[in-house]
Amino acid sequence: MSSSATSITTTPPPPQSPSLSSDSDNDSPNHSSHHHQHVDLSSSIFQSYLSHSSSQQDLIKIQSFLISSRSGALSCLICLERIKPTDPTWSCSSRCFALFHLLCIQSWAHQSNTLAISRATSRAAIPDDNSIVWPCPKCRVEYPKSQTPKNYYCFCGKLEDPPSDPWILPHSCGEICGNALRNNCGHFCLLLCHPGPCPSCPKLVKTKCFCGQLEDVKRCGFKNFSCNGGCRKLLECGVHRCGEICHEGDCSPCREEGVYRCQCGRVKTERQCCERYFRCEIACNKILGCGKHVCERGCHEDKCGECPFQGKRTCPCGKRMYEGMACDVTVPLCGATCDKMLSCGFHRCPERCHHGPCIKTCRTVVTKSCRCGSLKKQVPCYQDLTCERKCQKMRDCGRHACKRRCCDGDCPSCSELCDRKLRCRNHKCPAPCHRGACAPCPLTVSISCSCGTTHFEVPCGTEAEQKPPKCPKPCRIAPLCRHASSCKPHRCHYGACPPCRLICDGEYPCAHKCKLRCHGPIPPPIPEFTLKPKKKKSNYQTEPTPGSPCPPCPELVLRSCVGHHIGAERMMVCSNRAEFSCENLCGSPLPCGNHYCTYVCHALKCHTSKSDGITLKCHTSKSDGITRSESCEKCTLPCEKGRHPTCPHPCPLPCHQGECPPCKALIKRSCHCGAMVHVFECIYFNSMSKEEQMAVRSCRGPCHRKLPNCTHLCPEKCHPGPCPSPEKCSKKVTVRCGCQTLKKEWLCQDVQSAYRQAGCDPKDVSRNQYGFGLLPCDSVCKSKVKISDADLQLRKSKLVEEKEPDTVNNVSKRRRRRQRLQEDKNISTLQKIVSAIRRLLLLLIIVVFVTASAYFGYKCLMWLSDWMNEVETQQRRRRYP
Repeated sequence: MSSSATSITTTPPPPQSPSLSSDSDNDSPNHSSHHHQHVDLSSSIFQSYLSHSSSQQDLIKIQSFLISSRSGALSCLICLERIKPTDPTWSCSSRCFALFHLLCIQSWAHQSNTLAISRATSRAAIPDDNSIVWPCPKCRVEYPKSQTPKNYYCFCGKLEDPPSDPWILPHSCGEICGNALRNNCGHFCLLLCHPGPCPSCPKLVKTKCFCGQLEDVKRCGFKNFSCNGGCRKLLECGVHRCGEICHEGDCSPCREEGVYRCQCGRVKTERQCCERYFRCEIACNKILGCGKHVCERGCHEDKCGECPFQGKRTCPCGKRMYEGMACDVTVPLCGATCDKMLSCGFHRCPERCHHGPCIKTCRTVVTKSCRCGSLKKQVPCYQDLTCERKCQKMRDCGRHACKRRCCDGDCPSCSELCDRKLRCRNHKCPAPCHRGACAPCPLTVSISCSCGTTHFEVPCGTEAEQKPPKCPKPCRIAPLCRHASSCKPHRCHYGACPPCRLICDGEYPCAHKCKLRCHGPIPPPIPEFTLKPKKKKSNYQTEPTPGSPCPPCPELVLRSCVGHHIGAERMMVCSNRAEFSCENLCGSPLPCGNHYCTYVCHALKCHTSKSDGITLKCHTSKSDGITRSESCEKCTLPCEKGRHPTCPHPCPLPCHQGECPPCKALIKRSCHCGAMVHVFECIYFNSMSKEEQMAVRSCRGPCHRKLPNCTHLCPEKCHPGPCPSPEKCSKKVTVRCGCQTLKKEWLCQDVQSAYRQAGCDPKDVSRNQYGFGLLPCDSVCKSKVKISDADLQLRKSKLVEEKEPDTVNNVSKRRRRRQRLQEDKNISTLQKIVSAIRRLLLLLIIVVFVTASAYFGYKCLMWLSDWMNEVETQQRRRRYP
């Protein structure tokens, strides 16, 4: 069927029920406007035909054209635009009967003719009007250039520019078609001017079946029929008869099997009757009439014939003839040149007369040109000359180059696929690469209602512009949503069922109800293809997709923050499970029981205070099936509680509940005399009374403290406080006179009292001078030689002088080191300066040497060149004086 044709199958509409809803077909007529519809005029078109035939099978294709034209579903396959009743048209009258705009088909034919002329011109051929053809865009039937449509005619071709009449078919003259029917039966079409092919002839004629055994009255268009009996015609073998059912055309070959002999009669085999005449593969080998040669023919039925070597005979080249020569004697060679035409058709055999065939390959050297003419060369005659040059000429498609080696200019048609997008925008051109516009898409698309009763076909690419079919029957698909019992029925429609318009009223888990329109599942469309409705701009809120679950609950509820702080509640959408923080401090007691959480408001984990066993507030967030909670901060402050008994050491534990553990820190306490240091645990030492602490700190040994008035130690045991009775020291002290000649031992308390009597405090006396000068000198001391004070003074001054160098030497060690370092630094700096000057001088010497070498080398080269030129000149003078 043509892609522009529309095949619609409908049944008479039943009486319309007032309970049907028109949701899916707003412009469908109801029973109130039923009497105002236009009368279907298609019956008037077929009136003449129906008067002779009650069969409507031949009218299906024509009727589809009529209904498509009436419904506005006809489209031009070239421009894919809808064909209006007032547009000039042209229809193919050969095979497809597709309808096109007159301007579109004229442009199509002009482009095809231009392309054909350009192809002929590129091949150096003279185009002829009869050789220039243009194809139908759909069926590709070729029309000559002279049949390019120029005017607008009706379907039957009688009336030019038919008027547009709303009471007759568009593009029709309204008269009887009158065209000759198929098979040249002699009758004419009785339909009114119509699109498409004329139907079969409806006249009644007397005719026989194919086998000729039964005679009956049949329609002229269907006068060839089969009686469904045995054919029984005599087959070609003349022996057997046809065993098939009465059929059209010649009978099939006889398939009866039998035993038959070959033509020579030597081989006997079982074969089908149609293959009874056959030849075996055994050579004849019968003695010919000469009695010397045998028949070289294969299996044959007639006589072998005379010997071919009898009578007049010639030499192999045919120039000399011999008569009366026996057939068994070989013809002698004439010795002349063979001169037979070789296989090339230009040269003759250059050899002497010879037996057997001539050489197959002509080896005469000739000058040949390659096919493209770019190369000339002398080659043997049998050899073809081709070059390696690739043809750059564009092929007929105008898109790809020939690229064939040594092309003769007659480039073959393009072998690539066109593969360009067709105007339907759904498929690509499957034809070989070509010039001009591609042929229209040959596919059709079926558009049908839901029940499939009403459907029609449209060309591919035009389905988006077609109106959906209108079916008067009620929809047979039951709704799948929850309102199936209360939903109103609707008419049959194209595509999926319309969505339910009732309120969903589905209950959410939060106990709220969905207030949107019903968005339950919709039954899928039955046909393979359904027309997509045009998208309409909606000003209201987008509705949920049918078949989708209810959207999240949109109700507003009051919800507290994650920390459940009073006064921080917010209004939120019920389905929004997102948690929020009120940006206040958490304020929950920490597990230590001493401080509070300083984090920003957050979700809490439940925990129990160990101090009082009370469960503190907690909060658990359950959004999206995931439990999220966050612990309060961990108290990192040190313990600040006071210890019992009082202790200077802080608690080593972090902030905690309950009492602090006993202090195990070690403290050092010296004994009263300071000779020993005791180490105690803090809890042990601080839990004692002051008297016990004083007793524990004693080392139980001598006091070992120096008495304040003398140089002796306290003789008491280690005790707190000052030593008792320091003025009653009973230690012995050596007392000397002023010249240290006399000495005696006194008690320390006597020495102290002596100093006090002398008006001196014992505390001010040094240890070395303690007891010195308390005894008076006697006569023994005076009898000793006394050294004069001058000598003593001199000794003292010498000692000072002798000691001064040592002091100077001892003090100047650091100075010496500094002086040495300074000297080393000065020496190193001087050495650096000297080394730098040496390097600079060495560099200058090298530069001067290189410059001098280059200069004298250049001078030397120039002198050498002049000398060589002079020597060469002298040699020339000697040779040519």
